Amino acid sequence: MTDFAATKNMFFLPDGVIYLDGNSLGALPRAAVTRVEKTTRDEWGEMLITGWNKAGWMDQPTKIGDRIGRLIGAEAGHVAMGDTLSIKVYQALASALEMRPERRVILSDSGNFPTDLYMAEGLITSLGRQHQLKTPAPEAVMAHINEDVAVLMLTEVDYRTGRRHDMAALTRAAHAAGALVIWDLAHSAGAVPVDLAGVGADFAVGCSYKYLNGGPGAPAFIYVAPRHAENIRPALSGWLGHDAPFAFDLNYRPGAGIERMRVGTPPVLQMAALEAAMDIWDMVEMADVHAQSIMLCDQFIAGIEATCPALHLASPRAGRERGSQVSFHFEHGYAAMQALIARGVIGDFRAPDIMRFGFTPLYIDQGDVQAAIAIIADVMANRLWDQPEYKTKARVT
Repeated sequence: MTDFAATKNMFFLPDGVIYLDGNSLGALPRAAVTRVEKTTRDEWGEMLITGWNKAGWMDQPTKIGDRIGRLIGAEAGHVAMGDTLSIKVYQALASALEMRPERRVILSDSGNFPTDLYMAEGLITSLGRQHQLKTPAPEAVMAHINEDVAVLMLTEVDYRTGRRHDMAALTRAAHAAGALVIWDLAHSAGAVPVDLAGVGADFAVGCSYKYLNGGPGAPAFIYVAPRHAENIRPALSGWLGHDAPFAFDLNYRPGAGIERMRVGTPPVLQMAALEAAMDIWDMVEMADVHAQSIMLCDQFIAGIEATCPALHLASPRAGRERGSQVSFHFEHGYAAMQALIARGVIGDFRAPDIMRFGFTPLYIDQGDVQAAIAIIADVMANRLWDQPEYKTKARVT
């Protein structure tokens, strides 16, 4: 059993703050501060460029990839870190479309995170081959899977509502129709159990700064199924995805397996922070995390519905049907969230009217949830949000 009291002590959380936004940016692991300092001083400082060999910097993307792979049900040696999530979406989608050259439909949904859709739109324009991006409502995706679809590209957990797709059923249906499947795990990795190998996913991508607690700007990851890893052509043929980067060939030759999906230089200092977070994750079982998440979310839903009638549940009520977040509709959601933040309860707002709260069992417990409910109830009952300073939107909401 996972000891959540022990993991909570491993994070730095400011006094007087209940942090319910780990679904957007994870909290700071205490060990990350010393880990980054050590990497900076003892590796970059003392080793200088020899750190690529002596400190193992060049191997970080796949070593950390395997540690994340354990949390998402990936086969060893098939996850690599680096670049941003948008880049990884582009890589996966471009490679998948090449594998289905006779098909023209990319199927996603209207609840997908915008960057995934933007990358698809940009790629469609660049290819100039009359591909179409179709985005039905999330609950209607299954009905749109047919033999015209080249790639099904979905985010498992809806970033606004927390609604969770049935990964296994949708993957089976797509494969039966001859399509490939890309899963975006941005709100899944570290939040819910994932079994990429078990469901037969073709590709998956995700970020490490949310539930995985890698810090702002932490690198993304990409998974490629073993059956594809030696055959796909990487659309972004970066130097570090070359079979022999230091041969300095003028022509690109893809590296073996997942190595070919590397593009740019690994962010060594950011990887050091992520390694500190992964030390905590190595102590954790995802089944325990998920069970604790469901319990905390259920507690929160019951408490808010009992005390805040103006807030209306946007997330699925059943724990198995949502990720590790709870969202509520409220017409003045942005102002209400700013009032909560001013009182030490940090969540976030997603247009047009979603107040979003993330539950991260590694550092949030039942006492935190109960205290948050009381503060939210006070803000709502006394209309504390109805002040001018809470209604001016900042650049990040």
